[in-house]
Amino acid sequence: MFIKTNKVKNIFDLAVVNELIERIQKLQANTMPKWGTMSADQMLAHCNVSYEMAFENKHKKPSGIIKLLLKLLVKKGVVNETPYKHSLKTAPAFIIKGTKNFEEERNRLIAYIQKTQSLGADYFDGKISHSFGALNKNEWNNLFYKHLDHHLTQFGV
Repeated sequence: MFIKTNKVKNIFDLAVVNELIERIQKLQANTMPKWGTMSADQMLAHCNVSYEMAFENKHKKPSGIIKLLLKLLVKKGVVNETPYKHSLKTAPAFIIKGTKNFEEERNRLIAYIQKTQSLGADYFDGKISHSFGALNKNEWNNLFYKHLDHHLTQFGV
């Protein structure tokens, strides 16, 4: 069973997924951010990276000391319930340069969110994270939801 938290909505709940999709659909290619320098298409591509790391083998995995440092210094801030602060530094794999296809990135993000919900919380319980090792379902929820909410809020949707 998923343990509902007070601060982070449940990404595995269909109503929450529908709410996120509605917010994503409100985003326009020319929507300007309230903070930061990413364009809307870059933000969508940036959000897709979390799901690429969870479902695909297209990003180089950190190893050795870097992975240890990520676990010790970054993991807690990513998987806890505390919202992200504005304009935080991001990992190199999440830096999106150039113009992306807005519709393609939006459709990919929606498909990833739907896939995550469809697989359910139990699929993620103990699943190995690209950067942090095994995470429980609450940690995966927080990782996914906080990141999406942060960037959708950044773009006012």
